Amino acid sequence: MATLSELLAEHTRLPGAAADQLQLVVAEWQLLSDLGFADFLMWIPLGGSLRRFLCVAQVRPTTSPTGHPDDMVGVEVAVIEHPQLRRALLEGRVCREEDPRWHDGMPVRRETIPVRFGDRPIAVLSRETNLAVPRVPSPLELAYLASAADLCQMIADGTFPSAEPALDVHSSPRAGDGLIRLDPDGVVVFASPNASSAYHRMGHAADLVGTGLAQLTRELISDPFDAKEISELIRDAVGGRPSMRIEAEARGATVLFRALPLRPRGEPAGALVLVRDVTEIRRKDRALLSKDATIREIHHRVKNNLQTVAALLRLQARRTSAPEARQALDEAVRRVASIALVHETLSTSLDERVDIDEVVDRVIPMLTEVASAEPLVTVRRDGSFGVLPAERATPLVMVLTELVQNAIEHAFEPGRRGSVVVGVSRSAGYLDVVVADDGCGLPAGFSLERTDRLGLQIVRTLVDSELRGSLSLRRRQPTGTEAVLRVPLQRRR
Repeated sequence: MATLSELLAEHTRLPGAAADQLQLVVAEWQLLSDLGFADFLMWIPLGGSLRRFLCVAQVRPTTSPTGHPDDMVGVEVAVIEHPQLRRALLEGRVCREEDPRWHDGMPVRRETIPVRFGDRPIAVLSRETNLAVPRVPSPLELAYLASAADLCQMIADGTFPSAEPALDVHSSPRAGDGLIRLDPDGVVVFASPNASSAYHRMGHAADLVGTGLAQLTRELISDPFDAKEISELIRDAVGGRPSMRIEAEARGATVLFRALPLRPRGEPAGALVLVRDVTEIRRKDRALLSKDATIREIHHRVKNNLQTVAALLRLQARRTSAPEARQALDEAVRRVASIALVHETLSTSLDERVDIDEVVDRVIPMLTEVASAEPLVTVRRDGSFGVLPAERATPLVMVLTELVQNAIEHAFEPGRRGSVVVGVSRSAGYLDVVVADDGCGLPAGFSLERTDRLGLQIVRTLVDSELRGSLSLRRRQPTGTEAVLRVPLQRRR
């Protein structure tokens, strides 16, 4: 299914700023849907006649049953089926439907809200409430519905959502986390149970209703700078100015705040303050940070130990007179050093993932330095490996190291110049790598399955058991050899 951006680009000629405004609405409308106990659909007109409309986005409430179990994005409707869409665009106002309609066997009440950008509506939201489940009005439901009505009117006015300041709505408090409604004087007229519980954790045991929230919150916050900032955030929202979300601590509790001004039709109507108690989440975050730091320290120590092993092997190779033994020790040094590079990268990573390009670009010079053909053979990378999990990174780097080293040592006659290219392409499902040289090609009768070369035996074992991939060697035209590696990016079940 196409995204909102793709649908807008295909079916409208909206300027970039107008499309950004619709993206802002979609970023905020989960709050609208939860407060209104309703599905919200975004519609755009097709053509200039306003006879057909296309649904380009959809959100379902988490506070009530949906009225649209099926995905509506991409559905077209004629204006005769949904006349309020055209009315909302032409009249630029919220249009309510008196009688509910039946949709998929459920009674649904519709309401349309024009999305204004500048001096004209550019899209329409339909608010569709499932009436199949009877609801008993409660103070919480009435406060939610009144807040949703004000925000919907502000969308029609073009004053909500605001592009400045930029808000991370995905990590902001939600309606169910805790909602406080303030009057135009900043006095609490409603506080949900979760909001009251958050303030209890902060040290306020009395009822919130009737209190001046800005001053009360300032008295509860431990840090004086945070206290001043949050009180100003609340006052700014009451005064009609949007603000960023803020996190603060009070008596061991950590609470996230966000304040939204309410100004339907330009008239001050107070503000909404969303609060969320994130004490336990922050405790787990601190534990994860400590764990991550420990893991990175382990990778750092493993890297140091591997480098020590490589140094000892290198020292032993220098003291060995037998050429075959010296070569075997040099190969062991190279293999240990390549693994150490992976652990060095992991020691600075925050998510146990490795940038393979960075590691390969450091391994390649190391290979050419220790090869006897180093002054004559050049090695380069063509394409990007991207980022892989740590459990894939180590065997992949070792396989690449062995394949490149094998090409450097066996593809070229002594004194002959040549090149080795590590070509890579990555799709959604596979990582395809081709290590190609322009050397003398495969010897007659060569078989990858029957070869006695230790490096290729290591490669076959790693590809089969660790990477779950496939490897083949083939002749390259006009000269040379290609090692073709395919690695699935998804683990097999």
